[in-house]
Amino acid sequence: MTAWGRDGETAAFHNMIEQFGGEDKAFSVVSDSYDLWNAIDNIWGDALKDEVKNMGGTLVIRPDSGEPTKVVREALERLAVKFGTTVNSKGYKVLPDYVRIIQGDGISSQSLSKIIDVVIKAGFSIENVTFGMGGGLLQQVNRDTMSWAMKSSAISIDGAWKDIYKDPVTSRSKRSKKGRLALVKDDSGQLTTVKENEIGDQNDNLLRDVYVDGKLLIEDSLTTIRERAGW
Repeated sequence: MTAWGRDGETAAFHNMIEQFGGEDKAFSVVSDSYDLWNAIDNIWGDALKDEVKNMGGTLVIRPDSGEPTKVVREALERLAVKFGTTVNSKGYKVLPDYVRIIQGDGISSQSLSKIIDVVIKAGFSIENVTFGMGGGLLQQVNRDTMSWAMKSSAISIDGAWKDIYKDPVTSRSKRSKKGRLALVKDDSGQLTTVKENEIGDQNDNLLRDVYVDGKLLIEDSLTTIRERAGW
């Protein structure tokens, strides 16, 4: 999604509708690359509202950062303002069939029950929300275990490189680096990430191509990797 840039977010969302929307189709769109609330209030709920309503399928908006109970509740409340709700036989509010939410960040058996409680207390039916779980299915061994994540930082479009990044308003800790990057050792010997064009000698860049266009260029053994890591 970030390949379109902050200024191209509306175009990116429109493209998702064109590519994946349609009669009886459901598709999920990460919507918090920059500002989830702007995405709901001004893009999905305004600029693209008619497209969402008339495409015949279901848009599933995906928050992906922030405290789940707060984010899910506020997202539902904002969507209710923009798209309206009906009340089911049990007295809970239901969004129109063409818009839903999926929460896949920070899901565990404990957080799941808390989110459901908050949704119900806010007067919404739980049918408005779908849940997904990644690392939670692997004993919570995930990218956060080592405080590590991989994000796209640049894209080449028609031969021109463009910086890309994510900067969610709901979680500044998920702000990612932008541009073509290099890994170098500073004067104290510490590893640091800098823009590639900021280093004079490209030989100082410790990054190397390992996998390019489907071809594996370097195949280290587990022993070599352990030795390099100091194990």
